[in-house]
Amino acid sequence: MAKHSKTIPQRGLRVADQIQKDLSELIAFELKDPRVGMVTLTEVQLTPDYAHAKIYFTLLKDSKEEVKQTLEGLSKAAGYLRNMLGKRLHIHTLPQLHFVHDTSTSRGLQMSALIDQANAVRAADFEADEAGAGGSAKENVDTDAAAKAKSE
Repeated sequence: MAKHSKTIPQRGLRVADQIQKDLSELIAFELKDPRVGMVTLTEVQLTPDYAHAKIYFTLLKDSKEEVKQTLEGLSKAAGYLRNMLGKRLHIHTLPQLHFVHDTSTSRGLQMSALIDQANAVRAADFEADEAGAGGSAKENVDTDAAAKAKSE
């Protein structure tokens, strides 16, 4: 029994991956709702009993209105998508589909912009310090590298 319980999580991951693949195809080619445009499914999380699936999606344009319309369209089509998924997957329990907008991509872009901004400020401060010290940054880096090489 212990060996079987170790393989169950792997099966859950495989089923979630297959659901993600099949739903992506169904949304792209079968769903005719004009509210649902270019949708990318980023992750599917299944409960251990396969009763519920949380499907995370992103959009090409992440405006609040677009997200709201897409979420409404996907929620309305959840029953149809579940029915079509049942014809493709042959598992005992088909999960209820719950769609959630994935904000990790937009948060990542915001974090990247903040890091770029901090690096630009740091570089400007470094250049200002170097200009005030009378030496160039390249000369200081070269002398630092030479001193490090001598110590080794």
